[in-house]
Amino acid sequence: MRFAWQQSLSCLFAAGLFAGLALSSAVPLPVARYDALLLYGIALTALFWATRLETGTEALAVAGFHIVGLVFELVKVHMGSWSYPDDALTKFGGVPLYSGFLYAAVGSYVCQAWRRLDLEFAGYRRAATALVAAAIYANFLTHHWLPDVRVLLAASMVAVTWGVMVRFTVGDVRYRMPLALSFVLIGFFLWVAENIATFLGAWEYPHQADVWHLVHPAKFGAWALLVTVACVIVATWKYSGRGRAPAG
Repeated sequence: MRFAWQQSLSCLFAAGLFAGLALSSAVPLPVARYDALLLYGIALTALFWATRLETGTEALAVAGFHIVGLVFELVKVHMGSWSYPDDALTKFGGVPLYSGFLYAAVGSYVCQAWRRLDLEFAGYRRAATALVAAAIYANFLTHHWLPDVRVLLAASMVAVTWGVMVRFTVGDVRYRMPLALSFVLIGFFLWVAENIATFLGAWEYPHQADVWHLVHPAKFGAWALLVTVACVIVATWKYSGRGRAPAG
């Protein structure tokens, strides 16, 4: 129960976004919905910083995830992977600027969980893991033109994180689990969250254009891969200037 509570607190930013998505789908708005969600996301970020739910450094990290997410969205929407059908003033290349907050929510979760659970990667291979994570991100952008090697990259991520343990604290007890397993678990919950988000009209896949359908289970694997990018970015920030992560 303590672990679940800390996980819930770490998801507060995401919960706030879901609340905004739900409210904006049910209440008449004076401006376009995507524009309202952008203003809401900015206000939510400011609120988290002002109330110290996130530190200034964490807020900057979340902003970085917002930019990374927008680049990802611009490519994916252009290639027709999904779409944002509504009109808005803050929409460029078919992508509303608010969409970056969906990725910022993932970054916020990782930052919050790292601090609340006192995370530590034991035996973490920084350079090798970062290289594979960068290749995963690049593959998601380039597989429309080049061969899709996500299965090979997934196997590579398992290989470079083999034996790497995530240490975390619940109450007064220190626990651990394999890092690769944590990627899979987070990826599953992100897939569940994606189903909720698409149901609320955050974006839509081609098969959801006429009526909402469950997001394909294959997206679970995609999220498990994408979350490695978020974790590596935060780990690089956390361990920068501190030398290698603990070896044992």
